[in-house]
Formats: sequence, structure tokens, C-alpha cells
Amino acid sequence: MIVTTKKLFEAAYGKFAIGAYNINNLEQTMGLFQGNIDSQAPFIIQISKGARAYTHKTMLEGLIRSAEEIFPEAIFAVHLDHGDEQTCYDCIESGFYSSVMIDASHEPFEKNIAITRRVVEAAHAKGIVVEAELGMLGGVEEHVSVDEADAKLTDPDQAAEFVERTGCDSLAVAIGTSHGAYKFSGTQALRFDVLEEIQKRLPGFPLVMHGSSSVPQEEVERINAAGGRLIGAKGVDANQFKRAAQLGVTKINIDTDGRLVWTRVHREYFRDHPDNIDLRKPGKIFMQEYARFIAAKNEKLGSAGQLETVRKLLGG
Repeated sequence: MIVTTKKLFEAAYGKFAIGAYNINNLEQTMGLFQGNIDSQAPFIIQISKGARAYTHKTMLEGLIRSAEEIFPEAIFAVHLDHGDEQTCYDCIESGFYSSVMIDASHEPFEKNIAITRRVVEAAHAKGIVVEAELGMLGGVEEHVSVDEADAKLTDPDQAAEFVERTGCDSLAVAIGTSHGAYKFSGTQALRFDVLEEIQKRLPGFPLVMHGSSSVPQEEVERINAAGGRLIGAKGVDANQFKRAAQLGVTKINIDTDGRLVWTRVHREYFRDHPDNIDLRKPGKIFMQEYARFIAAKNEKLGSAGQLETVRKLLGG
């Protein structure tokens, strides 16, 4: 059942965070649904601008609709990740998305407000909710590329003004995470002090953490042992997710970790089976491994075992 992120956030606020996972193909879609059903968790499917262009924007919609029939007990939202203004309008008009993210965080404060407000007005007219972003995460992920020198944390006072003036339904905040597999070096860590100040100014308002993959070192080591070259990759400590949830973070974005699982499975498979030319064999392994990864991640988020609670709150 497709619902809005707003409904999921109402159920989660202060108690747990909803996992928001990016998909690009059939194998990720099937593994994602299976892992969330195995762990009995509500979830958010994220479709990025890059994923929409990978084959055709309607292809992923078809995969999601099919998965919804295969897993009728699933409760999830379909969300546009890091959309520009025109892509947001396209998704709003499509009638398929339940949530869109307008990312104008690279613009000056006033322009970010103006762009976000336009998208909010268009989305709300169609019953669609909007995530916006204030502050800039460093790192690289698809078309999002911000040098660490240009990254900046979200200003708590600006956050309150931004939400009031735009009418957005959730806010992605920069508290020290970054995109990609190289999130931290040295003593860098999540800035819970900043998050606490934002929550004080926006009590009860759903916040979002982008760039929150954990970059498990076991995955990195196995990838490198199978011919990869990921040197110094490091991510967010997943044990910090529940503390973030207590401070108002209701949505946590995870993409890089899924790519690591995909890379590890395929590198190891073709290393061990150099004569294989059947893409379905590693694909089946990946679906199983990705489902296990999703279920384990939901335990860290606190969303595992929450499916029936959410269903009751939705009146289902």
C-alpha cells in the first residue's frame, strides 16, 4: 500500500526512523520489498533523477506496481530523491509519487525559499507532500556533488524560518553526514548538538538525514579482496540512528550501502565463476543478500516490527 511520507512520519516521530532506500532495477526492488516484509517494517522507496533517466522514468513505476501486487502487506511511500524544480513538477503531475524532494540547498537562502514554496504549492494542490533541504552536505552521489570545503551545517534559526515560509512537510538537515562512500575522516562525527537545537525550534516537525550509509568495513574489505579499490571509505555509525530518531529524525536515507552489497556480490561471483555468463545467477544472490541487508538496517533504525502498528494507525 502506497502512503504519503507524512503518514509514516506521524507514526514514527520520536520513536524510530523510516529507512529510505534508493532503487534502480528489478533486483534492488525485489530485495527491498522482501527485506522489509521479513523485518516487518514500513519503508520509503526513493527514486533519484539519475534512476529515472537510467532506462525510462516509467520503468521503475512498473516494477514498484508489480512488487506491490507480490507483497500486498507492504506499507511504503514512493519518493523523488534530490529533485530539481522541473523534475518535481513532472513527478507531481505523474500521479504516481506520494512525496517529492525539492533540493535547492545550493541556492542562496531567499532563492531556496522561493523555489521550495512554488513546489510546495503545486504538490499540496495534488495531495503530495514535500521534503526540502537547508544546509549543504559534502560528497558525491549521482548529480549531487559538493566539495567538502563548501559543505555547511544547517543553521537552527534559519531552519525554523525556512519551514514557516515554505510550508514544506519535512526538512533535510546537514549535521555532518555526506554523500557517497567517503563520509568521515579523522574525528568527524554527527553533530547531535546542532540537531538538538533544530528540534527545539521545530518541535514535532519531521527531520531527514541524508548521506547516512554506514559503509560497513566488511563489505569494503570483501570488495577490495575481489579486485575493488575503495581506500578510506567510511560511513555513519548505525548505532547512532536511534538517538537521531529521538531528536526528530524520522527519515534516514541509505543508498551507498546498497551499492556496496551489489558490488561485493557481483565481484565475488565473477571472481569465483569466471566462466559464467548468466546474469541471473549473481542477480538471485544479490536479491537474497540485499533483503538480509535491509532487514538488518531496519533493526538499527528501530523500524523493524513496526508494520502492524503503522497499519493500525492508518486504519488498515
